[in-house]
Amino acid sequence: MSKNNIHTDHAPAAIGPYSQAIQAGNTIYVSGQLPIDPATGNFAGEEIASQTRQSLTNIQNILKAAGADMSNVVKTTVLLKNMADFGAMNEVYAEFFTAPYPARAAFEVACLPKNALVEIECVAVL
Repeated sequence: MSKNNIHTDHAPAAIGPYSQAIQAGNTIYVSGQLPIDPATGNFAGEEIASQTRQSLTNIQNILKAAGADMSNVVKTTVLLKNMADFGAMNEVYAEFFTAPYPARAAFEVACLPKNALVEIECVAVL
């Protein structure tokens, strides 16, 4: 099976030896997206709602580059700096998905790159 690199300038460039996303067959694996605005290189805001929105917008743009959209997402993983932010994250998250919603796991982690409040990855199927 071949694998194809997915890249868009409408999401932050990888900051290490990984791809924004890889398509293998009809499955797209999107790397964890920090809340970095690709136009500025900075976080989209200081609070969880704006950071969640930017992380999901980055995912949306990567999926678009692969010929997919959020309706193709079957699984997400949400990494939170503070589980107390779950409710506010979930409100923004609900703006990006419709039923049937993707499967999801959410974890509180000790630290995220660049001290972000959230990082989100997903798997999508074409």
